Amino acid sequence: MAKILDGKAVAERLRGQLATRIAALDFRPGLVVLRVGEDPASGVYVRNKDKAATAAGFASRTRHLPESTTEAELLAEIAALNADPAVDGILVQLPLPAHIRAEAAIAAVDPAKDVDGFHPINAGRLASGLPGLVPCTPRGAMHLLAEAGASLRGARAVVVGRSQIVGRPMAQLLLAADCTVTIAHSRTRDLPEECRRADILIAAVGRPEMIRGDWVREGAIVIDVGINRLPDGRLVGDVAYAEALPRAAAITPVPGGVGPMTIACLLENTLEAALARRGRRVGVAAAPQGRP
Repeated sequence: MAKILDGKAVAERLRGQLATRIAALDFRPGLVVLRVGEDPASGVYVRNKDKAATAAGFASRTRHLPESTTEAELLAEIAALNADPAVDGILVQLPLPAHIRAEAAIAAVDPAKDVDGFHPINAGRLASGLPGLVPCTPRGAMHLLAEAGASLRGARAVVVGRSQIVGRPMAQLLLAADCTVTIAHSRTRDLPEECRRADILIAAVGRPEMIRGDWVREGAIVIDVGINRLPDGRLVGDVAYAEALPRAAAITPVPGGVGPMTIACLLENTLEAALARRGRRVGVAAAPQGRP
């Protein structure tokens, strides 16, 4: 039976470590979330983020703008935060209202304050094997692989999903850790067989229980990034959890696996951004240097 990777416990431990590091500083790292409109899921996430950030010692606040906010007004808010020396991290909460281009808002954030890791410059640094701010969910998945005791060097990793937010940066982090990486997706030919080749299987395709248990290689480590709500209200991942459980060496549950790591890694990014902006040593590089 697989080891259950408890994301809640790992996230709590990481937040505690961050709190210890912040308590030793002579300043409080500043984090600002820009939320536009009334998306209910965004409201829950932002409240949880504020609570976790404050408990860990961050100077955290949310700027909640009305649905009617124009793109130009949002970009002006971002510019003001870019110029504010007390702000170390800026997060533009997605989704934005339909009349505001998400890519314009993301590109407007100072890359040094882009704690979501979505700015094209940070994406390019990650793809080039250079240190930078990494998207929070893939970073959380890497923490969970460490929790599983995964031996990454030389391991065959399959990432199912190619989004800019999870799939592609996840593949880059695994490649930097010396895995042999395949990026697959919903249109990959013979996807089940590709999955069966994986020592490490990352599911980030956004389809409920698409990856069946017999797609999982015996002894593989399974990181399920998906979170999907079924018509009956249940939350499930992209992996058929009950089927995969007897086959995997370790697996993340949904909920309670990768999800709790996202906020913890947002805070980790914010601390690293704060230290880097002040020319201080960053404890752990967000992405290793590239190698042959």
